Amino acid sequence: MMDERKSAEHFLNLIQKSRRGKFKLYIGMSAGVGKTYRMLQEAHTLLRSGIDVKIGYIETHYRAETHALLEGLPIIPRRKLFYKGKELEELDLQTLVNLRPEIVIIDELAHTNIEGSKNEKRWQDIMDILDAGIHVISAVNIQHIESLHNEVRNITSIDVQERIPDSIVAQADEVVNIDLTAEELINRLKEGKIYEQSKISAALNNFFKNEHILQLRELALKEVTSQVQRKVETEIIRNRNSKKERFLACISSNEKTAKNVIRKTARLANYYNSKWYVIYVQIPKENLDRIALDKQRHLINNFKLATELGAEIIKVKAKNATKAIIKECEERMITTVCIGKPHINLMKIILATDTFNTLLNKLSHENIDLVILS
Repeated sequence: MMDERKSAEHFLNLIQKSRRGKFKLYIGMSAGVGKTYRMLQEAHTLLRSGIDVKIGYIETHYRAETHALLEGLPIIPRRKLFYKGKELEELDLQTLVNLRPEIVIIDELAHTNIEGSKNEKRWQDIMDILDAGIHVISAVNIQHIESLHNEVRNITSIDVQERIPDSIVAQADEVVNIDLTAEELINRLKEGKIYEQSKISAALNNFFKNEHILQLRELALKEVTSQVQRKVETEIIRNRNSKKERFLACISSNEKTAKNVIRKTARLANYYNSKWYVIYVQIPKENLDRIALDKQRHLINNFKLATELGAEIIKVKAKNATKAIIKECEERMITTVCIGKPHINLMKIILATDTFNTLLNKLSHENIDLVILS
């Protein structure tokens, strides 16, 4: 009876997967590269081919060339609501699902919805639309991808607040990079094709510096290449007998170090299309009655970040953190352990700390790689 039920559930899962909409995502290095323009061009092509395509939400930013492409496309009216005394507009999720177009174009994937909306984030709306069997074409800039947050901030000195989990990018059935050279993008800015005249000078001296664009372009190219490689490995050259990579990120209650370890391990796991875990070992001195409240909050936020990036959380109470880590490595067939860079000289730790030495020896014996992240 149990086998029959499992078989039925498996078949149901296959049916549900086949019914789910397909997801195409355009990625760009910055505003102004032409993501929205390309989506609208594609909408016209689909419409001429007899496909039922509709505009769910598009943001042209009053760019003349882009705005002109809206002509002739069927647009689903936006939902209007009042927030703090102002009338604002949002994607009308319910109307869209009720209309059930074959394909819908939805811009600005990283957008945060107004309070009172069904979902907090637009990417959550898109997941609901895909679950309803509707295909989605969307777009996002590279700086909005969660695991790239630190790199983008280091390049631009801008702390981007609206971000999407890497797992959403990984769910895309097709990822397309909209690429321009730094010179082309800067020329577009100077010609007033990205921002109005009053904002051009400030943009050139800040985000749109040549060196910033080159580094962001490299990030975008790497991200899309990684996604394409993941698709190839998953769908074309999958080898059932190959050893599957599994990553384990070890974090402490130190907020900054933990966030770095989580984000960088997420990048590694995403590159290898691998399952990954985050482990926190609660030693006696970090019991809830002893650990500071701010550290408790940091831990909760870091667990949330890791979950959004696709990790499975492991929380263990143990007197010896090293033994707990080794035990989880054995049980979960971990291939790579990721830790933060120690605050003191690494060689001193290896020579002076038995527990660290034990971890190194054990991981070496089990052929498990150890990655020390800065």
